[in-house]
Amino acid sequence: MRTHKWIILSLAAAAVAQTWALQKKQRQTRPADEPERVYLVHADELFYDRWQRGDAQVLDGNVQFRHNGATLWCDSAHFYQQTNSFEAFGNVRMVQGDTLSLTADYGFYDGNEQLMKALDNVVLRNRDATLYTDSLYYDRLYNEGYYENGGRLVQQGTTLTSDWGEYHTDTKDAIFYYDVHMTDRDFTLRGDTLYYNTRLHRARIAGPTDILSGSSTIRSQRGYYHTDTKVSELMDRSVLRDGEKTLVADSIWHSETTGVSEAFGQIVYTDHANRNMLLGNYGYYADSTGYAVVTDSAVVIDYSQQDTLYMHADTLKLFTYNIRTDSVYRVAHAFRHVRAYRRDVQGVCDSLVYTSRDSCLTMYHDPIVWNMQQQLMGEKIDVFMRDSVIDRAHVVNSAFSTEKLPDSLLYNQVSSKEMYAYFDKGKIRLAEAIDNVLTVYYPLDDSDSSYVGLNHAESTKMRMYMKAGQMEAIWMPKAEGTLYPMTQIPPKERFLEGFAWYDYIRPTDRHDIFRWRGKKENTDNDKTNTLNIIH
Repeated sequence: MRTHKWIILSLAAAAVAQTWALQKKQRQTRPADEPERVYLVHADELFYDRWQRGDAQVLDGNVQFRHNGATLWCDSAHFYQQTNSFEAFGNVRMVQGDTLSLTADYGFYDGNEQLMKALDNVVLRNRDATLYTDSLYYDRLYNEGYYENGGRLVQQGTTLTSDWGEYHTDTKDAIFYYDVHMTDRDFTLRGDTLYYNTRLHRARIAGPTDILSGSSTIRSQRGYYHTDTKVSELMDRSVLRDGEKTLVADSIWHSETTGVSEAFGQIVYTDHANRNMLLGNYGYYADSTGYAVVTDSAVVIDYSQQDTLYMHADTLKLFTYNIRTDSVYRVAHAFRHVRAYRRDVQGVCDSLVYTSRDSCLTMYHDPIVWNMQQQLMGEKIDVFMRDSVIDRAHVVNSAFSTEKLPDSLLYNQVSSKEMYAYFDKGKIRLAEAIDNVLTVYYPLDDSDSSYVGLNHAESTKMRMYMKAGQMEAIWMPKAEGTLYPMTQIPPKERFLEGFAWYDYIRPTDRHDIFRWRGKKENTDNDKTNTLNIIH
């Protein structure tokens, strides 16, 4: 029975040796020095059987060999002194130094080449890393081990499996190919090619790879993953997905332990559930606090409505309060050179704050908002949203509303201490001016839609009813004013104090949000030019 097993294992060893030779074609030339002889230390029995075993010495019982710093034990062996090699059978164990051991059911060792071919139940241990496989070719000269029929590397709770693998015991580098899986209690990695260093606990991604951890998934073709610190360093437009949120960038640094992520170059962050995006060239996010910042060509894109809104600022920041509670809310800050564009509305200001608690967006420092041919200004503008659609707006202090009339150089104007605007399905329906109300209004003749004249009025309150973007009616509780015929309008009555038409500042398209244009030094230029044209 033992002879039959030896024959089978010998044939297997021959096949392994042929494979090993093919794999080693590219290896550099070995030293030409005379190799050290394999030394037989012990065997309970030794005999020759030239008829069946050729030149082999047949060893049985507690067999022990020693060669060039390594010791090998087995139950029985065939020792070929002429070729300086041997076959080992049963409970094969090789130890090299105090850090490396190899066990198997069968082994073939070539002392000239210092090559060990191990078969069946192979276990290679190197400090805290253990490799399991059914066939392993170990090169002692270059401290390399190979397998091609599936293997499993285990280290401190991390398990790596693949169809083909290579492990270097001196550098602690491992290379895995084909159906690669890496798992521990916190994550699972899947790919076709992976490099792993057991000393640094670092995996290098070198092909399409997915890393799954909880609800998050990383997809990358090039990068590093540190299994001890749970830190990812990803390149080449890698993708980080967490539920309905996706982050893509030229490079991403992500820590699963701290929940901190940094992204660099052409960042695209997408919230698929809320249908909005965040772009920039640098981004930072801390999952534990909900704090985020984006700079360098930062853009917010909201595509939740029929028309897409684009907003740019030098810096965008997000603060989260009462995180992971039922009362959580977020506050977003956009500051310096804020410009926003949507086909039906545009706006500029120096800084902007949005809070999700009351869905309020506040514009600070020279805010201007345009809707079709209407322009709204004030010291501060509050915009309240409902289901991502504007519901009402409040202009605080020095409020000024201007409407440029179609096909003319005429402007309807209202100035007051503050104003309110109410919207229906995103379109202004009612505007209300309060305290120190001054108006310049051109009423229409119902018969031919021509302008009757200029109505200059003063009041404590005024309401303007709008329809399809045009003024439909005006109401005042009590007003003092004058109606000037079109041919008798005094030039000074055409404009209220503080009038300016800032059309040259207005964003013209989604690309124009990056082109900052401040107010001209002489804010009366528009008024002067208009008067010159009229006269």
